[in-house]
Amino acid sequence: MTGKDDIALIEEERPLEALPLDAWHRAQGARMVGFAGYHMPIQYEGIMAEHSWTREHAGLFDVSHMGQITFSDEVGGAQVDEALELLLPSDIKGLKHFRQRYSMLLDQDGGILDDLMVSRPGDGAFDGAAIYMVVNGATKYDDMGWMIEHLPDDIVMNHMADQALLALQGPEAGDVLASLLPATADLLFMQSGPFIWNDIALWISRSGYTGEDGFEISVPADAVESLTQALCALPQVKPIGLGARDSLRLEAGLPLYGHDLTPAVSTIGADLGFAIQKRRREEGGFIGHGRIVKELADGPGTKRVGLKIEGRLPAREGASIYAGDVLVGEVTSGGFAPSVGAPIAMGWVSLPHAALDTALEIEVRGKRIAAVVAPMPFVPHRYRRKA
Repeated sequence: MTGKDDIALIEEERPLEALPLDAWHRAQGARMVGFAGYHMPIQYEGIMAEHSWTREHAGLFDVSHMGQITFSDEVGGAQVDEALELLLPSDIKGLKHFRQRYSMLLDQDGGILDDLMVSRPGDGAFDGAAIYMVVNGATKYDDMGWMIEHLPDDIVMNHMADQALLALQGPEAGDVLASLLPATADLLFMQSGPFIWNDIALWISRSGYTGEDGFEISVPADAVESLTQALCALPQVKPIGLGARDSLRLEAGLPLYGHDLTPAVSTIGADLGFAIQKRRREEGGFIGHGRIVKELADGPGTKRVGLKIEGRLPAREGASIYAGDVLVGEVTSGGFAPSVGAPIAMGWVSLPHAALDTALEIEVRGKRIAAVVAPMPFVPHRYRRKA
C-alpha cells in the first residue's frame, strides 16, 4: 500500500496536465498528486476503505492517463499485423475480432520497454482500425516514438488523445454495467466490443488490473463525466484512487511498469512467457527474440518472485534481499496487503534463490526481516472465464 514517502515520490515538479475528470475528482474530495504527467486522484476516503470496497463491491478508477492508440492500413489490416509482429512478441495475426491480448514492447536486447494490451476491434469500431492498443501513461510518448521509428510508412498510427478510459472493477462490476448495458453481461475475460450508451460510442473490454472481474471502458472525453456520474449513482460503485489500485494489483501479483518491469529485465524472468505464443517462440522475427530463445533454453539469471514477510513492517521498493550474508535481489513493489492482513512484496532475485518457500531476509530501516518466496497471486484472481 502506498505510504507517505511513496506519495512524496509520486509528486512531480514538471507541469502536470489535467484529466478530463479533474474537476469531478476534486469535487468528490479526492487528494490529487502528480503521476505519469497528470494530476491524479490517489485517494478519496482512504486507501484501506477503497481497497476493501473494490474487493467486495465495485470500484471505479480513472485511468485516462493511459495511452490509447489505433493502427490502420489500406488493405484490411494485414500490413498492420505484419508490422506489429516485428515490434511485439505476441501472435497478432492470430488475434480474433473482439479479443485482446497482453503483450510487451521489447528493445533490441530483449529488455521490456513497456507492457500493454492489444485488441482487434472488428469492422466499424474506431473508424475501421485494424488494431487498438492501450499502453502505460508514463511511457506512452516514448512508446509511440519507438513504434514510429520501426513501423513502415504506410501504417497509420493514431493517438486517441480525445478518449478517456475508466476501469470498473470488483465482484459486482458485472451486474453494475449490465444494468446500464445489458449486452455486456455476455463478455468473458479478455473479450471486448463496441457498445452504445445514451448515443455515446463506447469500447468495452472485460479486463482490468486488480485481479477482480471488471471492465475497461474507452469513452469520448467530452462524455466521460456523464458516464462516471451514472455509474457512481449506483449503490455498488464508489470512485477509487491510485493508492488502492496499487495495493490491489500487488495482491493480484500483477507487475507495474517502471517498478517491477524495466528495460533491464526480461520477459522470461518476469514470468510473462505466456504472452509469447508457440508460433512466435518458434518463428521469432520480433525485436528482442534472441534473448527470449536463450532464456527459454538456459533459464534467466534472475526472476520476479512474490514475497511474504514476517511481522507487520512492510518492505518498500529498493529494499535489499539477502540469503544469509549474500545480496541476492531487490524489492520492486511492496506494502501492507489489506486482503492478506500482512505485508507482501514483489522483487527480483537470482535464480538459485527463486524457488517457492525459499527463506530470505529483507533489509528494512537498517534491520533484517524474515521473508519467504511465495506463489502469486497472493489473492486469487476472480476473472469471469468460460466454464
